[in-house]
Amino acid sequence: MSAKINLVINGNQRLQAELNDSPTAKKLSDALPMELSLSRWGDEYYGACGVKAGLEDGARTRMAVGEIAYWPPGNALCLFFGPTPASSDSEPEAASEVNPVGRIVSDCAPLKTAGGSIKVRIEQRL
Repeated sequence: MSAKINLVINGNQRLQAELNDSPTAKKLSDALPMELSLSRWGDEYYGACGVKAGLEDGARTRMAVGEIAYWPPGNALCLFFGPTPASSDSEPEAASEVNPVGRIVSDCAPLKTAGGSIKVRIEQRL
């Protein structure tokens, strides 16, 4: 993993995560710290992050719980923590192909009760 980060949810809940070594993850890491407003879609939060990137090799729709991805059509960061409206089972499914950029390494359970929209500060973890 290229960068260890914290996701600070609504100012009080801290989740630890790691970004991978992909070109999109590098762009995200270079843009930190950032503050985002994310909306909920099933058990996914997503929102514009100000980073622009295209689809990479390895882009996919099928995700794992805890994965972090970038959705090029919306220049959006996505946090997957359970099934979405596009899922056919208990695994997360993106609306269209996304670039996997990392993974939440702490428990994702706090996201289940965070509400319809959240504020997230993403910062480097030292």
